[in-house]
Amino acid sequence: MSSIFKSLWSRLTNSGEARVAAEPAAEAVEYKGFRIRPAPYPSRGQYQTAGVIEKDFEGSVKEHRFVRAETHASKDAAAAFAVAKGRQIIDEQGDRMFG
Repeated sequence: MSSIFKSLWSRLTNSGEARVAAEPAAEAVEYKGFRIRPAPYPSRGQYQTAGVIEKDFEGSVKEHRFVRAETHASKDAAAAFAVAKGRQIIDEQGDRMFG
């Protein structure tokens, strides 16, 4: 009987975040030969700024993952901010971010 309560409690406490985490990632944005993939995730009722910067190098793809302290009320706002942060990282570091 206790497993039923555990299952119910788990669904009640994680249902919102689990649904959001299962949503597909945002589309990649091309910028100066790089791809920025916003990847915001739910955190304490908000969405955390996060993303991946990718670039093709001689048959392989290199990735740089980033997470920032800023949170946003909506997933779309967090994704837009992640793209802006990705552009800033590219402008400041370029290919060095992969080194």
